[in-house]
Amino acid sequence: MPTILFLCVANSARSQIAEALSRHLRPGVAAWSAGTVPSHVRPQVYAVLNEEGVDTYGLRSKPLAAVPLDEVTHAVTLCIEQHCPLLPRHIVRHSWPLPDPASAPTDEALEAFRATRDELHRRLPALLDAL
Repeated sequence: MPTILFLCVANSARSQIAEALSRHLRPGVAAWSAGTVPSHVRPQVYAVLNEEGVDTYGLRSKPLAAVPLDEVTHAVTLCIEQHCPLLPRHIVRHSWPLPDPASAPTDEALEAFRATRDELHRRLPALLDAL
């Protein structure tokens, strides 16, 4: 079964949204997220996913070491930053460099998270269909 991994630096926003949306769009899909410097899931992630009725159960910020890389078939790097790790050769890598919504000014943060959610929602179906 294809398994997809979403990577970003803090595993607090972009990759969390991608993981939850993937499971929402294709129930049963094996989706993971991880970060090179994991921190915590930002509250805006829950807010923008809940707006769309996306289940957020089990989302947690984690390092790459917490992911079973031997099962991962595809990885999507979401970072513009240059902290994305090298991955084993068997993993098909996709690069979707998206701005980090967590870096938006406080008064623009929720809209930045919505924009990230909407962009991932636009991109994910084609990728998931290709798996």
